Amino acid sequence: MNELDGTLDFRSRCSIARSLEVIGDKWTLLIVRDLMWHGKETFQALQHSEEHIPTNILSSRLKRLLELGLVEKSPYQNRPVRYRYTLTEAGRSLEPVLLSLMDWGHARLGGGRYDPTTGQTAENPL
Repeated sequence: MNELDGTLDFRSRCSIARSLEVIGDKWTLLIVRDLMWHGKETFQALQHSEEHIPTNILSSRLKRLLELGLVEKSPYQNRPVRYRYTLTEAGRSLEPVLLSLMDWGHARLGGGRYDPTTGQTAENPL
């Protein structure tokens, strides 16, 4: 079931509150970032991101992203079955959100600014 089709029971009518219910936890956008820009497609690759997401949280967030239709999975190995994760069009539509968060963090917190076109990160010394 794709919960983004209007069947998700939201706590609020506010579009910001609803968006945060879908992607507002600490880990979800980092998973989307890694799928979108860093070429990470497998559970193991996602697990080895700089932030070291715990296995149980990664598993639950991927399941939720799959249920929401933001990510799809396809098997790349049969024994044991292992999956490749890719963003759907809906998942890729989060890129402007990631870019805006990154710009804000770069300007206000001194974080790196990743350029998806070059694959390079520029540091911002405050």
